[in-house]
Amino acid sequence: MIPGKFITLEGVDGAGKSTHLEFVANWLRQQGRKVVVTREPGGTPLGETLRELLLHRDMDADTELLLMFAARQAHLTQLILPALARGTWVVSDRFTDASYAYQCGGRGIAAERIAALEAWVQRGFVPDLTLLFDVPPDVAETRRSAARTADRFEREAGSFFSRVRSVYLERARDEPTRIRVLDARLDIADLQAGIAGLLKGLG
Repeated sequence: MIPGKFITLEGVDGAGKSTHLEFVANWLRQQGRKVVVTREPGGTPLGETLRELLLHRDMDADTELLLMFAARQAHLTQLILPALARGTWVVSDRFTDASYAYQCGGRGIAAERIAALEAWVQRGFVPDLTLLFDVPPDVAETRRSAARTADRFEREAGSFFSRVRSVYLERARDEPTRIRVLDARLDIADLQAGIAGLLKGLG
């Protein structure tokens, strides 16, 4: 059986990536792919419990990072890897790039510490394609303020999200084949045409 592909969507809160999650999944289904849509933190019963803690309970940065990777370990072993082995494509709202962006860029944790956890949990496993939805900080802030009640991350200051965005773009420069930057200010039709073009490239 041909293994499935793993696609992740990334971006600062307010970039609009969640809007395009179902578009990606539906486009793949139209090509005859079996698709599972998931999210981080979350994706499993344990992951969803940890998500509630991470989004709504105060904690220090190290605890936050460790809980993120605890949820990711369950996510990988219980959902992502088994689905890929069955030939199912997995589309996830966030993955490890978010840990570098938020916990390293936003919180200031050394990238080397995150890399050690990544190596332990993932053992070299990375997404086949990452769609990075990028917007300037002021646009993202306007979108966040118009959204639902803010969680613990969404209440952070603009400087926090500027640092998050900088790390995302730095990672995209370091891995241009895997991480493809999309201008999330574009009209939805134009943006989704670009997404479809990238998905075609996965085969």
